Amino acid sequence: MDATKLLLLFNLFIFLNLDPTFSDSSNVPIGIHPLDEKYFASEVINCKDGSKSFTRDRINDEFCDCVDGTDEPGTSACPTAKFYCRNAGSSPRFLFSSRVNDQICDCCDGSDEYDGSIICPNTCVMGGHTEYKTLNYGSRINRFGSHGTKHKRVGFNSEDTIQKLQGLKGLIVVQVILIAFLVFLCQSRWRATSRRRNPR
Repeated sequence: MDATKLLLLFNLFIFLNLDPTFSDSSNVPIGIHPLDEKYFASEVINCKDGSKSFTRDRINDEFCDCVDGTDEPGTSACPTAKFYCRNAGSSPRFLFSSRVNDQICDCCDGSDEYDGSIICPNTCVMGGHTEYKTLNYGSRINRFGSHGTKHKRVGFNSEDTIQKLQGLKGLIVVQVILIAFLVFLCQSRWRATSRRRNPR
């Protein structure tokens, strides 16, 4: 075999293994939970809400085919889609797909920033989701001005804010219930001790 053909085959092999929309372990699209791998294995896949079906090649194609975001777990095309961070060495978690490729390292393994516009160090083994978000690990291209890359507008994400506010509301309700329970216990104890002191 000619050396040029061998080099071409080697480069093709490397390119296919480095395709950013698929994970390294198998032919599973990025952002999918391991329990959903069988769901996405067939050639024609139904949206999880049952509204439509789509072919496998339309997963993570930057176009929202399903209202529920089933077809876009690894891109920010669907506002309701969820991205699965494997976070090997730490605890896995889901995040909104709007946080994928937003130049902020949300997953401690850096899997949510696969487009190469920012370098996210793998901090999973070092303690999980540490505050590496604030540090700028941008590439040299982005510091000096990029050519041919898309710029995303960073703005207000109402879904994330609503989710955070609902979480805070639940936390406040739990705290109020706990405080009311503690007040009830203190009053009961005070009444019990006052009855022992002043028997009628």
